Amino acid sequence: MIHPAPGHDKPRTNEDDRDHELFNLHPDRSHLGLRLDRYVASELGYLSRTYLQAMIGDGLVLVDGQSRRAAFKVTPGQHVTVAIPETTVAEIEAENIPLAILYDDLEVVVVNKPAGLVVHPAPGHPSGTLVNGLVFHFPDISIAGSTRPGIVHRLDKDTSGVMIVAKTDRAQTSLVEQWQERTVEKRYLALVASVIEEEQATIDAPIGRDPVNRLRMAALRSGKDAVSHFTVLARYADASLLDVTIETGRTHQIRVHLAMIGAPVLGDRLYGTPKAIDIAAKYAVDRQCLHAASLRLDLPGGERRTFEAPLAMDLEAVLMRVGEAS
Repeated sequence: MIHPAPGHDKPRTNEDDRDHELFNLHPDRSHLGLRLDRYVASELGYLSRTYLQAMIGDGLVLVDGQSRRAAFKVTPGQHVTVAIPETTVAEIEAENIPLAILYDDLEVVVVNKPAGLVVHPAPGHPSGTLVNGLVFHFPDISIAGSTRPGIVHRLDKDTSGVMIVAKTDRAQTSLVEQWQERTVEKRYLALVASVIEEEQATIDAPIGRDPVNRLRMAALRSGKDAVSHFTVLARYADASLLDVTIETGRTHQIRVHLAMIGAPVLGDRLYGTPKAIDIAAKYAVDRQCLHAASLRLDLPGGERRTFEAPLAMDLEAVLMRVGEAS
């Protein structure tokens, strides 16, 4: 349901409980007639054919939402989704991956994650992640046998913005408790493929795994409670810029809720409509226009702080093109 929300309470957030890294692939003319396993292997080169064939057999690789055999021939215009299960590896390779650091002290570091960077390792993908970079730049970070040292919350691969990481066990405990108690406040900017009439609104709809396509989430009565608030910051010819806050942190919550009301995030191929995809193409959008703008919480020492991440340059460019066309 969508409710008007003048003067709603301060938002609270919760942990994202996702258990797969999701990848969206789109065959073009050069891939016509290529076997599904060969196509995915060519796009995600770090995965072996044997591992991919096992994933396809387990229904983790779908074509237009349907499970297919490894020998299935792909066609331009299809949408291939790949869900790579999380892994538990014993060691993490330290890599000199550049990090945009917003704040750093003895117990936490706050970074501005770029779009395209996966947060932590997954099977067949043990490197090139935010975690690999963290281990390089902060070798004293407490790993405690985890593939996600210091990670208490996550952003989707193609979502940019502010993230906080714990360096010590004390900081990890403090941050996890704040997420569990829903005292952390997160604010996002979302450019959506719709001209929204309401100035402010609240979307209150439970979210769970889509029973038809397990790579997607959906608004379901049987899902977990999920509440999002938004305010319209600007309206354009065929898009709107929203300030979004969430009381809960369900998997893909903002993307699912906005798509549910007919305003999918621009550039979101998993939840976007054909019309939304056309609008994204019109403005040369090549990733979902979702940015984690700010994070407000208590540092382990008790000081409450707000950290802000400037809008990514690619989204600034999209906003300029959208504005010029309006």
